[in-house]
Amino acid sequence: MEKTPRGTAVGVDDPYEFAGRCDYLTGEGQCRYALEHSQQDPQFAAERAADDYGCPVVDPESDWSWADCPHFRSRNRDRECVRCGLAAKRMAHDDERPLLEEHHLSYADGQRPSSDRNAARGATERDGEPCSHEITISLCRWCHAKVHTSWARLTDDAAPDPDAIAALEERRGREQSELGFESAAERSDGER
Repeated sequence: MEKTPRGTAVGVDDPYEFAGRCDYLTGEGQCRYALEHSQQDPQFAAERAADDYGCPVVDPESDWSWADCPHFRSRNRDRECVRCGLAAKRMAHDDERPLLEEHHLSYADGQRPSSDRNAARGATERDGEPCSHEITISLCRWCHAKVHTSWARLTDDAAPDPDAIAALEERRGREQSELGFESAAERSDGER
C-alpha cells in the first residue's frame, strides 16, 4: 500500500485508480499549465506550444497516461466520502468542522516506470526522490482517521460510522428547524 512521506498509509496501491481528469485540462483538450505557467517549466511549455498546447494524455495517437505528465493534478470535488458514501452537509454561517476532509494520495513514484520520463522533465524532489502528482479525494473524518491509523483501504466495503451518521442527522435537524416558518404572532406569544 502506498504511504505518505511520514509513513502513514494512504489506503490504495495505485492512486491513479482514483484520479479523475487533470485539473489543468481544458474543455478543448489543451494543457492550461503550459499556457498559464510556462515560466515554471519552459521546456514542457515549449513542447506543448509546438503541439498547439494539446494535452498528450487525451491525444488518441499518444501513449501517455496521467502518470507520464510531470504536472498532473487531480483534486476530487465530490461532496461525499469515497470510502463510505457519507454526504457532506455544511451549515451556512457556521464554522463547524466539515464532515468531509481532503485526503491526499501523495507518494514518491521512484518505482513507477513512468517516473523516468518525469525525472527527465525536471520534476521537483522530496527526500531525494521525484515527487508524485497531487491526487486528492474526499473522505469523511471517520474514514480519514481509519485509513491513516489502521489497515483500512479506500476500496473496503464500508458503511458510515455511527458517529458520522449522528453528526449528519444532527446537522439535518438543525437545518430543518431553520426552514420552519414561525409567524411574528407566534414568536411574540412565546416571549410572554
